[in-house]
Amino acid sequence: MFQSRAEYDRGVNVFSPEGRIFQVEYAIEAIKLGSTAIGVQTKEGVCLAVERRITSSLMIPSSIEKIVEVDEHIGCAMSGLIADSRILIDHARVEAQNHWFTFNEKMSVESVTQSVSNLALSFGETDRNSMSRPFGVAILMAGVDESGESVLLHMDPSGTYLKYGAKAIGAGSEGAQATLEEQYHKSMTLDEGIKLCLTVLKQVMEEKMSSTNIEVGVCRKNQEDAGKFHLMKKEPI
Repeated sequence: MFQSRAEYDRGVNVFSPEGRIFQVEYAIEAIKLGSTAIGVQTKEGVCLAVERRITSSLMIPSSIEKIVEVDEHIGCAMSGLIADSRILIDHARVEAQNHWFTFNEKMSVESVTQSVSNLALSFGETDRNSMSRPFGVAILMAGVDESGESVLLHMDPSGTYLKYGAKAIGAGSEGAQATLEEQYHKSMTLDEGIKLCLTVLKQVMEEKMSSTNIEVGVCRKNQEDAGKFHLMKKEPI
């Protein structure tokens, strides 16, 4: 029997005697080094807010994408290794479009998240299209289903996804989550949810918050653009 932890943390398909897969745990730790992302689900819709880390004055802020559209009614925020997230996002987009072409209906937020989860679980397989390690990214999937229900789901590198009313990921996520637990309530409006996202994000950001170094995405229902996900422009922020 192997005696040290080091003997078990090299393989992604090997359990330790304690029943742990260390490579997955390391991937989860890597996310804590990423930008802070916050999602809030309300009765009127769902919102996402993410910090943009601008490390150089020569960097063009608009080139940093931390919130993307998956389908017209679904958006996604990410934290961790953004290069890894592109693979998951592209897969989600293809699945959503295939569902629409096949069944002539929009794919539900949870079904899209489940398809991404299946891909995240495929690490270590012999298939050429599979990753040799866990994806080092966590995602917040947000949207409004055709039934009118607003949904916020969180998925981590283990492939586990859960529904949340409010969730924070990335650097400072523990403090942010504690604040969300104190201030979030199910009866809040979407505008209050956006304000909560920005308030919590301001608390955990190292830099002074501005319309340049944050990104906000909203999917609102009960309006003309019901169920349409969009990124907020600088002026409203």
